[in-house]
Amino acid sequence: MTGSLFIGSTVAFMVAATVLSMTFDWPDILRQPPDVVLPEFADGGASLVWTWFAVAWTYAVLAVPILLLPAALARRGDAALRVATYVGAASVLLALIGFLRWVFVVPALADSYMSGDEGTRSAVAAAWTAQHQYGGALLGEHLGQLLGIAWSVTVSVIILRSHVLPAWAGWLGLLASALYFVNQGDILATAVSGFPVWDLGGLIGSYLWAVWIIVLGVLLLRRVNTDAR
Repeated sequence: MTGSLFIGSTVAFMVAATVLSMTFDWPDILRQPPDVVLPEFADGGASLVWTWFAVAWTYAVLAVPILLLPAALARRGDAALRVATYVGAASVLLALIGFLRWVFVVPALADSYMSGDEGTRSAVAAAWTAQHQYGGALLGEHLGQLLGIAWSVTVSVIILRSHVLPAWAGWLGLLASALYFVNQGDILATAVSGFPVWDLGGLIGSYLWAVWIIVLGVLLLRRVNTDAR
């Protein structure tokens, strides 16, 4: 079950995220000003809101296999893995908050922006920036990603030290985590002007991190089949 959920949730999220990227230019649009984002969001209508809903909850499913992983690896007594499990689940929760604001917060802002006068639009733009930096950059991206990286690094080190899974999976996890960490530069640049950003590193890291999650699921399924034989 744990392996299947790692694979299924990641693939489902990648499908939903691909649709979002095709219809809303995500994630590049996250760094655009409100006078670009809000009209684009309003043009997307209800289908865009439902796409964000799908992105949010397909990612949220990842919390389940994260919580099940210690049992799947037969390491319930591992204190480091137990702490990392709660950290990983917390990272999913923070990301979920970041995603769901596009369902429950942004639609009202977009409607007010599109129907308001110049003064209203200025006020809505300020409100947009505040919620975007707090719910998106701070909670969903900065803290959510950092906690997720902390979880994957811990799991990777445990794999290397305990040999519970092939060592190459541990090294792949560390590489993916390191590259995914590079994306923090893009997030910090929203608050610190001139902070160095390597766009390609964050992109490669996020995809490699997703691939590692799928690999983890596949190895867990193979582990079950080997034990069964």
